[in-house]
Amino acid sequence: MREKVLIVDDDRALRWSLGEILRATGYDALEAASVREALALFDAEQPHAVLLDIELPDGSGLDALSEIKRRQPDAIVIIITGNVDVPNVVAALRGGAYDFISKPINSEELRVTLRNGLEARQLRREVTRARRESAQQFSFDQIIGQSVVMRETIALARKVARSEASSILLQGESGTGKDLLAKAIHHDSARAEGPFVAINCAALPSNLIEAELFGYEKGAFTDAKQRKEGLIEQASGGTLFLDEIGELDLTLQTKLLRVLEEGRVRRLGSLNEIELDLRVIAASNRDLKADTENGRFRLDLYYRLAVICIDLPPLRERGDDLLLLAAHYIETFNRTMRRKPPVRALAPATREAFRRYSWPGNVRELRNVIERAMILEDGEMITMNYLPRELRADDLRATDDAPVRLPPEGLSLAEVEASLVRQALERCGGNRTRAARLLGLTRDQLRYRLKKMSAARVGGARA
Repeated sequence: MREKVLIVDDDRALRWSLGEILRATGYDALEAASVREALALFDAEQPHAVLLDIELPDGSGLDALSEIKRRQPDAIVIIITGNVDVPNVVAALRGGAYDFISKPINSEELRVTLRNGLEARQLRREVTRARRESAQQFSFDQIIGQSVVMRETIALARKVARSEASSILLQGESGTGKDLLAKAIHHDSARAEGPFVAINCAALPSNLIEAELFGYEKGAFTDAKQRKEGLIEQASGGTLFLDEIGELDLTLQTKLLRVLEEGRVRRLGSLNEIELDLRVIAASNRDLKADTENGRFRLDLYYRLAVICIDLPPLRERGDDLLLLAAHYIETFNRTMRRKPPVRALAPATREAFRRYSWPGNVRELRNVIERAMILEDGEMITMNYLPRELRADDLRATDDAPVRLPPEGLSLAEVEASLVRQALERCGGNRTRAARLLGLTRDQLRYRLKKMSAARVGGARA
């Protein structure tokens, strides 16, 4: 489809001349002689660009510009004027005009300006679409989890995302989804239009991390052949995500703290400081507070980062989220692998093995297990046949006819029951519903056992 250009000028001969140039270049030309005609045609035809004279018989072209930009903010409007009145030109550019061309109009200048404007408009639309798709892909709605602990985590992250918090610390075991949560926080924040810059502090040697983070000037060191912006500088206006920040050495921790405190960064080899406007999200699979006590992490940096601290629960504490995630990955890999026949579900034995397994690698491990099984399986169910050895070994232990061995001296059945109840409650953070599920009990059955345990303690104390 040919692109449409609206010519707005009260000079009929000029409109005809510009129309001929546009049609010869491959555009469809529309003509209007006044502000009223221009706005009516703009609404009816939705042109790709507008050539707009400032002086029109029923009003100013600046008013028409304002109205066009109100109706379509990304409209390309090129001002054409015979009187290069600087204040008017400046007002037009500030009002959203793409450029201006002086009369008499040079046809080549018109073609180049129009082409550049339309290409800029298309590029902006592609960037906007990409950002929208990225925001949808990494939104909180894409994080799978219905467990109480996960709903609470997401609710806290949503609140923090929309706040003015400058620093956020995510803590959790490897594979719990800290990077996914960081992206969701960025895309749900006022900084969503800005960059999201991520660096894994454990993936690079310390000498490279410094150059990557802070950037450098040409000649700052032997291999510095040209100036390079650091990742901190690139993240200004958006979010800097420092994954595995606990791996930074103490010297870099000191430099990073100074940047966060002062809001400025200095490239290696430079005397000038660059103002920053960024949010820092740090993540670690270690207990950074404990690391401050043994000297591995600076206490002042910890408190600077942990303005808001969000703990991500391990998969083993998320109950039936495990099966929701498994179903999600089955659907994803059916699509990306173009599986025929598609896998429909986990086999019953596999589902039970998944429930029993502790998933030390968390969601990342689950994803890898599902992907491997779907590559190797021929049928419509994920069976035990292609599960990793540790899951199948866990299943063999579970089918042993004596999962609990009675020692020669014997033991108290009541003590065993009480111990299992306490372990289940500890694992579930005191949540009785989830603890009951782990023990194969109803909530009422668990409550009965807790009362019995309490009565036994009271009776023992009286004796």
